[in-house]
Amino acid sequence: MAPFTRLGFQIPNFTFPDVPDTALFERVASMAGKAEESGFDSLFVMDHFYQLPMLGPPEWNMLEAYTLLGALAAHTRRARLGTLVTGNTYRNPALLGKIVTTLDVISGGRALLGIGTGWFEQEHTGLGFEFGTLSERFAKLEEALAILKPMLRDERPTLAGRYYRTREVINRPVSLQTNGPPLMIGGAGEKKTLRLVAEHAEESNLPCPVDEVPRKLEALQGHLDAVGRDRSSVGVSVLFSLILAPTTAEAETARNALLARRGLDWNTLPDAMREGIARALVLGDPDTIGEFVQRKIVDVGLDGLVVNLPANGHDLEAVALAGETLGKAMAR
Repeated sequence: MAPFTRLGFQIPNFTFPDVPDTALFERVASMAGKAEESGFDSLFVMDHFYQLPMLGPPEWNMLEAYTLLGALAAHTRRARLGTLVTGNTYRNPALLGKIVTTLDVISGGRALLGIGTGWFEQEHTGLGFEFGTLSERFAKLEEALAILKPMLRDERPTLAGRYYRTREVINRPVSLQTNGPPLMIGGAGEKKTLRLVAEHAEESNLPCPVDEVPRKLEALQGHLDAVGRDRSSVGVSVLFSLILAPTTAEAETARNALLARRGLDWNTLPDAMREGIARALVLGDPDTIGEFVQRKIVDVGLDGLVVNLPANGHDLEAVALAGETLGKAMAR
């Protein structure tokens, strides 16, 4: 198994045209299986309870992440399984350590722990999770890492922190992976998030515009230098939304259909909104996307990428085309 995420497939949406809830998991499992078959080495789901504003209204379907990953473990064989990323505020970190270790055991050693501070305030309010300030959420994440990292390595951490307390946590059975499931920290904050990556993580995922990646890599390098780590010890990937089709015209049609499901008409949107959507999506045919990946991913020194297919990820042919196109581009 590759040490870092090279080609990741994220499933961020569970409301599909003409797919009733009774057939929902079967379709999601088929998507995961097709992604693995098509060359994706890592499969991710979001850790949310409401749909995100940029993808749909809050009442759209959202499956609980770790329950879903446990089920997908039985429908896949090779791909790593994780969240992109777990909201630290949603679970006690000792419980999270147990959950991720269990996923690793039942998947045959394929779990990956993606984690971040948590950010979706509406979700916190609705479900009764404490949101707090951004500074408080970072402080919670640092304490959580002090529990999670040793737990995943079969140590028994004791912590008397401001937010969390543990006493010689027992975590058996142990992870099937040497040193436990790898830790991926999601986020692109140059001062705090990338510092935590340098201090704690095996992987970093950057959910930022690709044009900002060189600056993020420079900031990460500074933090790595400060703690004496080599850049080769951290796998860095970028997350983006992809609309790919055999022709650019077909990709544009898929984009327009995606917007129509949200009650928006691409042709009548204000210019500013169209420009914002264009920046948020990577769109085109295989040649266009292949060139994009070469210039914006490979040439700048990233180790991998993670994509979601917001317009047609439920279409297995679209998943296969994405795997083929991205795999060829990353191999150049």
